[in-house]
Amino acid sequence: MDRRDFLKTGLLAGASFAVPGIYGSYFAKSSKVFVSNYDLVAIKNGEPEVMFDKGIEQLGGMKSFVKKNQKVLVKPNIGWDVIPERGGNTNPKLVKRIIEHCFDAGAKEVYVFDHTCDDWRRSYASSGIERAVKDAGGKIVSGDTENYYQDVTITGAKVLTKEKVHELVLESDVFINVPILKSHSSTRLTVSMKNLMGVVWDRGYWHRNNLHQCIADYGMFKKKPTLNVVDAYYVMKQNGPRGVSLNDIALMKSQIISSDMVSADAAAAKLFGLEPDTVSYIKIADSMGLGKKDLSSLNIKRLIL
Repeated sequence: MDRRDFLKTGLLAGASFAVPGIYGSYFAKSSKVFVSNYDLVAIKNGEPEVMFDKGIEQLGGMKSFVKKNQKVLVKPNIGWDVIPERGGNTNPKLVKRIIEHCFDAGAKEVYVFDHTCDDWRRSYASSGIERAVKDAGGKIVSGDTENYYQDVTITGAKVLTKEKVHELVLESDVFINVPILKSHSSTRLTVSMKNLMGVVWDRGYWHRNNLHQCIADYGMFKKKPTLNVVDAYYVMKQNGPRGVSLNDIALMKSQIISSDMVSADAAAAKLFGLEPDTVSYIKIADSMGLGKKDLSSLNIKRLIL
């Protein structure tokens, strides 16, 4: 990261950690020549909405994922009653732009929700996501009522064999998962797969019964995200998942887009400065055949704006 870019934002002054070297290898120009059919797109040095514009274009545009008159669910992280600059929730600019792309592709309805950790009303408002959804023409609903969740069976799971899942996951034609990349006290890192804890009712069961295995197990559920868009604009490098202050945040101005949750999370781990195998649920999910953590086997498009 350019040091001037890091320091000129007042909200990062006094940060107690360093991030040089994270971008170097991951965003280095590839020696391969990619023509089409990218498995993953990684974008750096843009605003959230601009990075998404450029990234989704490389995957054929939103029309490759959303068809006319379809019902779309966009699932960001809205778990915390904090402002966007605190990096606890998905950036509202990104959420708004994704919804706009969905409608441009012909979506009939676009819904947004999260089963929040802090009070859902305050989290929806403080995050800026409620306003962003409404401004884009989407519908934001609560994830705080058990009646919205339906019993499902997860075939092939080792621990999480059943769960209560929000009805919007089950009813939508397209499911777009939009996590924020940040540290987490229980799993080291939270990205795409862990963001799906926000679509179930009883997260406590996961924490009590091998959290990493449960995260991977949920990936066996038949209703998987159509697309994963990892927000790595404001990245919480420590004290996650809620954070303590602005000193926890690194301004990375990055984004990762992939249909493969495991690949997206492996790439996000590398961007964060971790090897994918050090995040247990990524390793477990790969071993269960839920996706690919080996980035060298992927067709990756890297964009530096």
